[in-house]
Amino acid sequence: MPQLHGIIPPLVTPFDADEAVAVDLLRAEVRHHLDLGVHGLCVTGSTGDGQMLSADDSVAVATAAVQEVAGQVPVIAGIIRDSTAEVIRYGRAIRAAGVDALQVTPVHYLFQPDEDNTVAYYRRIAEETELPVVIYNVIPYALIPATTVARILDEVPGVVAVKQSGGNIHQLADLLHANPAGGAVLTAVDDLLYPSFLLGAAGAISATLTVVPELCVALWDAVQRGDHKAALDLHNRLLPVWRAIDGPNMTVRIKAALAVQGRDGGYGRSPLTPVSDAERATLRTALVEAGVVDG
Repeated sequence: MPQLHGIIPPLVTPFDADEAVAVDLLRAEVRHHLDLGVHGLCVTGSTGDGQMLSADDSVAVATAAVQEVAGQVPVIAGIIRDSTAEVIRYGRAIRAAGVDALQVTPVHYLFQPDEDNTVAYYRRIAEETELPVVIYNVIPYALIPATTVARILDEVPGVVAVKQSGGNIHQLADLLHANPAGGAVLTAVDDLLYPSFLLGAAGAISATLTVVPELCVALWDAVQRGDHKAALDLHNRLLPVWRAIDGPNMTVRIKAALAVQGRDGGYGRSPLTPVSDAERATLRTALVEAGVVDG
């Protein structure tokens, strides 16, 4: 079972002008993050437009990431589908790429399973894909309660972690208080990474990590050594970055933020639209304030 901890950026999925996956650009992003000392990588999640990807797309992305990582850190692959059978179909296909774990949302279109069925959903996925599973608790109208997440982590051996996004830091605090023995609690509360780590989160998988991984690694390291002055400074540098990328067409905003830094996240996939000049200016201002781009 992978030991998931620390800074695990969820990478963008670069597309070319014809909306095909641009694998070479993805490989370059993988190398960029590895060079900065991240502790893992996640592909085909929300930041990676996972809901738009076919199974073949997902396999191509996961394969490229695994090859480029070459065992240096764990690689997690996201699946955003709305039936158990589809998640398992994707998971079995992705397994051949050699990923270390799957990150799986709850089903969420028009209905939400009760607690027993949610437990059964994750149990079946772990068993039938034969891969460790990370719960991606992100859907605001299908949020899995902290008590249910803790139960899954403790009762389902194949579920190794939760990425807690929805419900903000209150849900995260409840999860950490429950102290599930069966897996890691990772934060995705972008504007509160610092207090999340102080509360005991084992790490993070969230969009800000993708945009400015060097600052997020520095924040993690500062908290681990107890340097709270440095950590608070980093928190205040990170906050404007999150505020700038958080909004409509978020993955395209993230790619624009990469471009401002000289990185190439490729195009967005329709129906996402390019950022405006005003949005790009806001992104640049935030990145200048964060100290990663010259003013």
